[in-house]
Amino acid sequence: QVQLLESGGGLVQAGGSLRLSCAASGSIFSINRMGWYRQAPGKQRELVAHITIGDYTNYADSVKGRFTISRDNAKNTVYLQMNSLKPEDTAVYYCNTIAITTGRVERAYWGQGTQVTVSS
Repeated sequence: QVQLLESGGGLVQAGGSLRLSCAASGSIFSINRMGWYRQAPGKQRELVAHITIGDYTNYADSVKGRFTISRDNAKNTVYLQMNSLKPEDTAVYYCNTIAITTGRVERAYWGQGTQVTVSS
């Protein structure tokens, strides 16, 4: 199994910044992709950004130019630097990874979520 531990959420004023971190641990053979999703009240969960093992990145249009995703492969950790935050960024942010376990099973894993609240 693979566990994801998120940190870095909180309350910030509009225009401010936050940095989310997510560390993967457990029976990891390799991690193909790591990313962040978010879910606001009454809305569906949506992709924010993801990064592959080859450092290919993909962002939601709503965060392009404001958010930056990066990863430290040695630490199995993914980061999301969020700048110029807007009230509409308020949501629970979930870490997601596509990992292959030491048993050679590939599947997706989710973190428990971290709240990001942006006040106007």
